Amino acid sequence: MTATSQTIQLHKDCSDCPIRHRAVCARCESDELELLESMKYYRDFEAGQTIVWSGDELNFVASVVEGIASLSQTMEDGRRQMVGLLLPSDFMGRPGRIHAPYDVTASTKVTLCCFRRGPFEQMMNDTPHVAQRLLEMTLDELDAAREWMLLLGRKTAREKIASLIAIIARRNAAIAQHDHTSSFTFELPMTREAMADYLGLTLETVSRQVSALKRDGVIALRGKREVTIPDFNRLLDETGDDSDGGPLV
Repeated sequence: MTATSQTIQLHKDCSDCPIRHRAVCARCESDELELLESMKYYRDFEAGQTIVWSGDELNFVASVVEGIASLSQTMEDGRRQMVGLLLPSDFMGRPGRIHAPYDVTASTKVTLCCFRRGPFEQMMNDTPHVAQRLLEMTLDELDAAREWMLLLGRKTAREKIASLIAIIARRNAAIAQHDHTSSFTFELPMTREAMADYLGLTLETVSRQVSALKRDGVIALRGKREVTIPDFNRLLDETGDDSDGGPLV
């Protein structure tokens, strides 16, 4: 059963949407946006709430407007494995697939822009560039999954922390349409406990590595959540990756 959530504004102007230029509707014309308006609604989830359980029947698909959600699977012995993150502008659900393949849990407060499944699938059939945009996003998600496998399986604790910060920073910069190669400040939307859980590290290890990155001038911290990256390329050097981009932009 899907966790209790609060439905917020039924109507919200797409032109004011912070993810408009990156979401599945990025290439929609005004008449297509009007069609989306007729099938959409918004839902809020508090941190820790389950958005959907694996195997649930989904009557909607959705874009993440704000917040971060985790994707996980529960193994036969009860252990849970984190398999990815949903960040702002990411798409949740699959047209043509009725049941959810993963548990989706709000890591922070999450706002979803939901589309009723039937009308959305019909729009995809009638509007090729919507289907094309979703295909592009799906391929980006595949790249992200491969990066996640590398992050969890082969990187050191320091590289894991730097990689997660870089992933979140790139997405924040993209949503804000900010050049992330220059100095960039953003709110880290995850507690250190959550970071430890997602990365398979202890809380003490996360705190120690974050402090080390701060001490070495790779990041600057203000309070518990405000992070400044003075030189993004230097942060990327700490991730152990060969490229300066990455699939999670």
